[in-house]
Amino acid sequence: MKNLLANSPGTSNESQLLKGALLPTFIVGVIALIISSFTKGLSGFLGAALAHVVVIVYFVIHILVSKFSRNLDPMSTMALAMLSYVSKLFLIALFLIAITRLTAPETIHRGAFGATAIALTLAWLGGEIASFTKLRLHLPLPKNAPSSEDGE
Repeated sequence: MKNLLANSPGTSNESQLLKGALLPTFIVGVIALIISSFTKGLSGFLGAALAHVVVIVYFVIHILVSKFSRNLDPMSTMALAMLSYVSKLFLIALFLIAITRLTAPETIHRGAFGATAIALTLAWLGGEIASFTKLRLHLPLPKNAPSSEDGE
């Protein structure tokens, strides 16, 4: 994680996206933890804290896959992205099923978990979009072909 957050002149796009997304996510997460703790007590705090961990792990895996697939051909990149998405979706479903079956609602408040997860997802995506708009991407541009209007 430290390597992704390194602030050097050659900082990768992924590390800039990660830094841009982490700050609003942590701010919203702290606010959600405070609100959940005051409204639902310890179970609200645990639900919000668990949502915080799940959302950050989910999106950091996305950034790591993006960094790993940077130099792959487009077909391999798409295959890796789809495998990553389906795997994360399957694992999150198993995790949610395990949480609902193995813990009592008095232990982890489901509403606090859900509301915090949604708020953190929106904060992460907003931060990632904001940092993406600030990236200086170097895209190869096609060379100008001489047209018939140039006086051939």
